[in-house]
Amino acid sequence: MIKPDQLIYVGVDLHKEHHTAVIIDCWNRKLGEFKFDNKPTSFPLLVKEVKRYTKKELTVVFGLEDVGGYGRALAVYLTEEKHWVKEVNPKLSNARRKSHVTVQKSDSWDAECVARVLKDELHNLPDAKPIDLYWAISQLVMQRRWQSKDLSATVKRLHQQLVYHYPSYKKFFSEIEGKTALAFWERFPSPHWLKDVNEDELARFLRSHSNNGLSTKKANQIITLIEADGDTYRDYQESRDSIVLAYTRTIAFLKKELASVEEKIEGLMKQLGFQLETITGVNVVTAADLIAEIGDIHRFSSPDKLARFAGVAPVTVGSGNKHRNHKSKQGNRVLHDIFKSLAVRQIAVTRKREPRNPHFYAYYEQRLTAGKTKQQAIVCIMRKLVNVIYKLLKTKSVYVIPEVSRKLVG
Repeated sequence: MIKPDQLIYVGVDLHKEHHTAVIIDCWNRKLGEFKFDNKPTSFPLLVKEVKRYTKKELTVVFGLEDVGGYGRALAVYLTEEKHWVKEVNPKLSNARRKSHVTVQKSDSWDAECVARVLKDELHNLPDAKPIDLYWAISQLVMQRRWQSKDLSATVKRLHQQLVYHYPSYKKFFSEIEGKTALAFWERFPSPHWLKDVNEDELARFLRSHSNNGLSTKKANQIITLIEADGDTYRDYQESRDSIVLAYTRTIAFLKKELASVEEKIEGLMKQLGFQLETITGVNVVTAADLIAEIGDIHRFSSPDKLARFAGVAPVTVGSGNKHRNHKSKQGNRVLHDIFKSLAVRQIAVTRKREPRNPHFYAYYEQRLTAGKTKQQAIVCIMRKLVNVIYKLLKTKSVYVIPEVSRKLVG
């Protein structure tokens, strides 16, 4: 094991166009500072600069915050050159910066805070392993998240417009962004477009866009609702109709793009060979979300370190003889939220009131009986899920729901 006084710590503050590196020793003494461009041709200059402060018996370790974003190119270069690189959680370096009496904010000080966290938390920080396959999945997952948000926002705006044109529009279709609904809004953005359309014509239109799922009965219902609403035509109607047309086209486009992205994600996930979808409530998209945040599982030497990375491990707070465990507010909050969502799915029940995952449901009930609150019991499930997912990623095995023991039932 390398002794602390045999290490040189390099913290790097990362930006789009340039990076700032600060070099410290085990006594927090600042040895040097170096600013360089964020491009592969400048990275060897950083290594050369660091060597100026490295004696023969010293080992260099680099700390980077954003190895999946602006710092990825540097992380790739350093790892390919066999350098020791650690991923530093931005919350840790930000907390270190704010812990001083006089709070500073500069690239130099931010880089030094990264270096100090690197020194103090060296063995708790995950290794940076920027593998292209994981990065590609992460990029696609991020793209899907933004497209999904855009889709939700556009659907909300469509709701806002339709309520002026069709006050009873929610009764027309089960989903206003469904295939048939979008075709209807595009063809009839407001009621005056239906003025010369009789029930049979509307029925044929609905039948053709719903694969014969909707026809005369639905056409009659829509016409009846429109008549009951009254006349909604106003001046500049066509201008407002154009807004509905724009939203329907945007929704159709985003749905097509989402389907394309999800197909690409599924193809890349198959190359990894994981069996995460065998867990209750996990589909390909959820599995990709986990992979995008966790990356290569071999960065974590134990489930405990993965739990700390996800902010699932409890924080012990005590004074004197009194000690209590509190929920952690640190770690990767996106990953934390994924685990929380998964934990809730584990205790879900079917319409017949049968638990989808009897093992976790029984464990949840046991935690409640032991005096835990519902939120505390969910955190307990999150921690167990960390162990399960860690094992599945390490072994690429299939998840099998354990049999519910009498101890858990009791």
